[in-house]
This record gives sequence, structure tokens and C-alpha cells, in this order.
Amino acid sequence: MKKILKILGIFLLVIVVLLVTAPIVFESQLKDLVKKAINNNVNAKVEFADLDLSLFRSFPQATLVLEDLSIVNNAPFEGDTLAKSDEVVLEMSVKELFKAQDEPKKIDELKLNNAFLDIRIDSLGNANYDIAKEDTTSTQGSGSAFRLDLKHYEINNSRVKYLDQGANIALDIEDLNHSGTGDFSLDQSELDTKTNALVSLDYDGTNYLNKNKVALDAIIQMDLENQKYTFLENEATINQLPLTFNGYVKVNEDNNELDLSFKTPSSDFKNFLAVIPATYAKNIENVETQGNFVVDGRISGIVDENRIPEMDISVSSDNASFKYPDLPKSVQDINIDLKVLNESGIPEDTYVTFKDLSFRIDQDRFTANGSLRNLTENMLVNMELKGTVNLANISKAYPLELKQDLNGILTADVTTSFDMNSIEKEQYQNVNSKGTASIRNFSYKSPEIPNEIRVSNANLNFNQGNVRVPELKLTTGKSDITASGNIHNLMGFLFTDQQLKGNFQVNSNTFSINDFMVARTSGEKKEAGKTTTTSAEKAVKIPSFLDTEVNFRVNKVLYDDLVLNNASGKIILRDETATLQNVSTDIFDGNIGLDGNVSTKNEIPTFQMDLQLNALNISQSFNGLDLLQGLAPIANALDGKLQTSLQLKGNLNNDFTPDLRTIAGEALARILTADLDPAKTPLLGQLDQQLGFLNLKDIDLNKLKTHLTFEDGTVKIDPFDFDVKGINVEVSGGHSFDMSMNYNLSLDVPAKYLGNEVGSALGKLSGEELENMRVELPIGLTGSFQNPNIRINMKQAVNSLTQRIVEKQKQELVKKGTDVLTGVIKERTGGRSKPDTTATKTGKDTSAVKTPEPKDSVSTPTSKEKKLEETAKDILGGILKSSKKKKDTTQNQ
Repeated sequence: MKKILKILGIFLLVIVVLLVTAPIVFESQLKDLVKKAINNNVNAKVEFADLDLSLFRSFPQATLVLEDLSIVNNAPFEGDTLAKSDEVVLEMSVKELFKAQDEPKKIDELKLNNAFLDIRIDSLGNANYDIAKEDTTSTQGSGSAFRLDLKHYEINNSRVKYLDQGANIALDIEDLNHSGTGDFSLDQSELDTKTNALVSLDYDGTNYLNKNKVALDAIIQMDLENQKYTFLENEATINQLPLTFNGYVKVNEDNNELDLSFKTPSSDFKNFLAVIPATYAKNIENVETQGNFVVDGRISGIVDENRIPEMDISVSSDNASFKYPDLPKSVQDINIDLKVLNESGIPEDTYVTFKDLSFRIDQDRFTANGSLRNLTENMLVNMELKGTVNLANISKAYPLELKQDLNGILTADVTTSFDMNSIEKEQYQNVNSKGTASIRNFSYKSPEIPNEIRVSNANLNFNQGNVRVPELKLTTGKSDITASGNIHNLMGFLFTDQQLKGNFQVNSNTFSINDFMVARTSGEKKEAGKTTTTSAEKAVKIPSFLDTEVNFRVNKVLYDDLVLNNASGKIILRDETATLQNVSTDIFDGNIGLDGNVSTKNEIPTFQMDLQLNALNISQSFNGLDLLQGLAPIANALDGKLQTSLQLKGNLNNDFTPDLRTIAGEALARILTADLDPAKTPLLGQLDQQLGFLNLKDIDLNKLKTHLTFEDGTVKIDPFDFDVKGINVEVSGGHSFDMSMNYNLSLDVPAKYLGNEVGSALGKLSGEELENMRVELPIGLTGSFQNPNIRINMKQAVNSLTQRIVEKQKQELVKKGTDVLTGVIKERTGGRSKPDTTATKTGKDTSAVKTPEPKDSVSTPTSKEKKLEETAKDILGGILKSSKKKKDTTQNQ
């Protein structure tokens, strides 16, 4: 007995050692097999982080695990990831490990965990999953390292995306959990499957499923030899709608063949509520229902590149009703007769009809009839809508979760027929629409607007593709609007992605801009006419779907503290841009003309404007507009009229006020009439005090013109001048919108005004010269307009004046010297000066008496004249001697 136990123990020990060491022995071999299988069969880049073999994980099966598997496409989808999985688990019998390397290993079980499969078909029909290499070998099975004889497979917590660009189909299956148990090694067997997922489906731009919950438990008869799969027992749910399936799917060499029928297992009207996504259906178990709801359909035929199955699907309900227990109203008289049909298998022959779709809430009844044909090509639409609905009753009968309460009375009596090509090409002459629709007593609230919008009445008249709006009346806050106009492409806007096009005439007695601006956040405050935002706020956006022209006339426009009267013009809303044309308004006792645009297409809104300010009251306009304050900060000290032409562009703040730091442009300003009060600004007040000889109240600014340029928050002014009681003042320099400045003033001041500063220099001037002498007085202005730094350069003025006086004295001295030189030259050359013709002491005229002047006789000069004469003689003598010496030297040569 001990010997038997010893042998048994040794045997178990050997088994354990083999279980531990076998993975080490076979792991390298299996890695080579996997790589060989990939290289022989796949035209793609396949990578995995590690391969692990275990004999304990699924004992007595061997488990092969591929970690972080990825499959990346080659051309024409080069670089795209076709598939990836955190873990791929393969289970096989242990004996498969002992097969020769060239023998295929049979896989019994396959699991994909946390996988993502991204299937794409481009517009040319190329599929990214077509990565299998063509088998060029003639020996069966020689190219395969593994063979799938599955008994069980699983796909856990995975996702599958499918995009067919040619067919314009997008399918997204999320949270996919699917398992199947059967025996794929047999020609015929049963496969027991369980599936649940969230499914989204878009076809040709229309969303049909949006994360709808789908579940399917089915037993499928598999005939692998004939590739035929038959549904035996099954139950599916879409949202909460139960369906049962019968029939089969057969895979042929050139096509697929199917014959499936499905229906609801019961006719309870709760089936209808179950079709609605669970987010909106809400606790249908407790809903009281009457009447029936039945889905019954069959799909059969061949599926290939040119054909689809024939279809006969009907959805019906008759005189049904439902009521939620917590809501006051019920929906009654519900009738549904909808069919989806295709009798030929040609895709273009698929069509949908709906008859007497109707419901009633209280006394309001609404019905719809129509059809949709040629679904896959140029869809043909016929529709008739008629009835009245109190929108407020909808939320009282059905548990909708809406940010905005529905309200108002909607009435419609409209028929329309059109084809989608005509809509897309805007050929509205092919649209046949007629009838009327209206909404009354409608109101709209939103946290994005400050006040409730109330529409008392809005009418629509349909005529072919055009919709006439004869009257629209709405109010909000302080604003009232009456509008009329035309919508040119309502069908294109509703059924395609076209922009809404139209033109309107808008009239208003009072229009407050703030009624349509985004509500300020709690962290926003206003100080000194400026808005400071301490928390995030959403900027106003011009809707991208609008392509309209609006001609407007408003008696009074309110914008913050401004009041604009008699505003008129045109606004074109297109491409997220508002273009303003011929806008005119009365303000500040004058008129403003405006052309330009405002764009919210980019993240930061921008504007570009040409403004004409005509005869505006200077103090009112500059106190009321931050922009004008930035351009001319001292203008609030002026009282008069202004005319200005402005061209400017820049960014806008979230409340549509200009961001002064970004403004660029130019202005040509002209003051028509103006009086100045220096006391109103610190700069002028201090300047008036420091220049005692100057009274700024005497300034003459009438008809003053100047040109400004501004960019990056800086204003530059072309030099200009004005007069202050005979004193000309020239101004140059500039300032910033933060009120810092750097200006230079040049005053042409009579010298006598400078007093003691230039007293010694002025003493050298005669009375007449002192009266006429003027001097340039430079003044530098820096700092800010509220705290200015004034530098009066008196030293430069004195130096300038002194130089001018010295120059004047030099000129007088030269003139006197010239006169003396002239006399000496005449004397030395024998010339004679003209006789003196003055009267004698006796009063007799002696001008006729010619008294020859003695040869060496001259009149007795004064000492000053004598000094000048002597100096002149010395200079002349030197000149003459130099001339004589130069002449003698020339002769000797």
C-alpha cells in the first residue's frame, strides 16, 4: 500500500511539474505559431504586447492570452485602427500543445474583452476589414496554424462602429455583450445566443436610433454545410418593445437570402409607449391604456448589390388612449395606420404610407396623412396636417423633461407635396404647398435671455415653396416688435441642412438691446460706465442657420443708458455675420449714419464700421460713448457741435461693446462750434493756471479740423493748430485708451508776455521791436489726463529769444557798417556824395546853390560813427592792401 501511495505521489508531482513547466516549454512555440498565422493570413500590421500560456486558468483546458492586441490597416486605410482588444483569450485542449508545429491547433473557445472594432467602407467601395491574404497554396490547411472548432465564444464590454460612406449609413453598437454556445465542429447544431447593447443608427443624415437599448435571446439552428441559420426560439426587445422572430437567413456564394417574420407578442397599447426611448417613456408599467398597438411584418427575398428583401411591415392602433397616473390629462382617440412596403425588391420601390394618424387632448384634435416614396433616391413627400393643439396640454398628458414649458395655441391646415431634389436645389416652383398655420399666446423663457418672449400672434400663409408671414407680434421686456415678410425656403430648412432664408420688415415703438443680450452672471458688476466680469459668461451668437434681410424702423432704441431716436436701416444676417447698411439714428441732438458688420463666426466676435457723426452735441456724445471718450478725453470740457467721420475695426466684448485695446482705424473730426470750460478737466485746469498770460476760455475752436489714427489701444493725432486771442497753438502727439498721454504744444507767444523770464534780453529791443517780437514756447504733456505732468520749457524759449535778438543786432551792425563802407569807397575812388538839401537857419531854400565840397573835407562824425568808420577803414584797408599785395605778386611772376 505504501508503495502504491508513493507511486501515486510521484505521479501527481510529475503532473504538477508538467503543468508548471509546460507553459515555459510551449510558450515560445505558440508565439511563433501566432506570428506565423498572422503573417500568412493578414495584410495588416498586427501587434500584441504579450502572449501568456496557462494550464491552470481553465484546467483541464490550456488557455492562451494575447494582451493589448491591435490591428492597423495598410493602404488604402493606412494608419487606421481596424480593431483592438485589451485581451483575446483562446482555449484549447492540452493535447493540442503536443501537435507538430505544422499541424493546425483546434480552438474550442474564444473571448474578446474590452474590444473595439471600427469597420469602414469608403465612397469607392473599399472595405477596411478586407485584410485577408489570398490563399495561393494548393495543400488544404497548410497556410493555417489554428482552426476554429468553437464550442463557446464571448464578446464582453465591447464596441462596434460601422460607417458606409457610399450608402451613407452609420451604425454604432456600444456596451456590447454577446455570447454563443454551440458546436461549430458539427455540420448541424443549435447555437444558444444572448445579446444586449445600446444601438445608434443614422441613415442618409436622419437619426433613427439614438442609444436605444436592444436585447435578443435566441436559439439558432445552424446548418454550416448549407450556411443556413434558422430562428427557433427567440425574444427581442427594442427599448421596451417586445418582438418575436421566425424564419431563416441563408448565406449563398453570390448573395444572402432571408425570410423573416416578426410581431409583437401582445396587442397592448403599452407596446407603443415602449417604442419611445426609455428616457422619455418613463415608468410605462403604471400607465393606464386602452386600445391596441400591433407591429407585424415580414422581410423576405435576396440581398445583393442591386436588391433588397421585399417588405410588408405594418404598425397599427385603433381608438387607443393612455394616461400617466401623476398627470392631469390623457391622450385619447389615438389612431395609427402606418405601412412600410416594398413589393419588388428594388430599393427605389420602398415607400411609407400613413393614414389618419390622429390624437386628441381635451377638445383639441390633430391629424396627419401622407406618404414617402422613392426613399433611396429622390424622395417624394406628400403630407397633410390639420388640427389644433394647445401646446401646454402636451406636458400635462405626457412626462416630457423640457427646459422650456410648452404653451400657446397651434393651428394648422396645410397640404404639401415636393421632391427632395427640388428642395436641395432650391427649385421651389416644383413645391406645391398651400394652407395656413398660426400660433397664438406663445411665450418662451430661457436662462440665456433676460426676459420672457411673448408672441401674441404669428400667422403663416403657404403658397408653393414660399411662406408669407403677414403678421408677427411679440413683446419682451421693454421691447415691442411688429414684423411681416417672407420665408423663401422653409421646407429646405426643415428637411435638409439649408439655412433659413427670408426678408422681413420690422417696426417697433421701443426696442431695448438689453432685452436680447445674454443675462449677466452674478460676478459681473458695472463701474464708471464699464463692465467688469469676474466669472465666465456666454457671448451672444448670431445664429448660423439664418440668411435673412431685415429692413427696420424703430422710434426709440434703448442701449444701456443711451436713447436712439428714429432708427432705420437694413440688417443682413448671413454666415454668422450681421451686415448693417444705411443705418441712421438721431442721438445727442444730432444724427449718426452707420455702415459696417458684426461677426460672431470666430470665437471672439469682431466688427468693422464706417460712422458719420453729424452735428452731435460734444459733451453729451463724449460722456455717453466710451469710444469717443477714448479718442478725445478732454472733449467733455467742450460745449458745442461736432462732425466726425470714423472708420474703425476691432474685437467685441461678450456684451457687444468694443474692446478698446483692439480697435484700429482713423477719424476726421471737425468742430462746428464750441466753447471751452477748463475747469471740467484736470489737464486744462492746471494748464490754465500755469500759463498766466493765457486764458483758455478765449480759445477759438470753431471749424477746427484734425485727423486721428488709432491702433493697439493708441491714438495718434496729426499736428493741428488753433488760436487763443492772437496766440497760435500747435498740437502734436498722442495718447492711449488707458488715458496715458504724450503730447507736445508749441505756443507762438508775444515776447513781452514772458515778463521777468526774458527781461534782460528784452532790454536790448526798442519799443517797436518789443511789440512785434514773438517767441516759441514749447510745452510737454505726459502722465494721464486726470493726473497730468506739464513741462513748460521756458529755458528753450529764452535761448531762442536771445539768439533772435543777437541776430537782429548783428544785422543792424552789419547794415551800419555797410553804409560807412559805402562812403569810404566813394571817397577813395573820387566819388562825391550828394549835397545836403536841408533848409538854412534863415529858412531859405539852398538846395539850388551848388557849393563844391572841399577835396579833403568831411562832416564831423559822432564818436560812435567815428568808431565804426575807423573800424570800416581798417577792414577796407586790409582788404585793399591784400588786393594790392596779391596784384604785385602776380606782376612779379
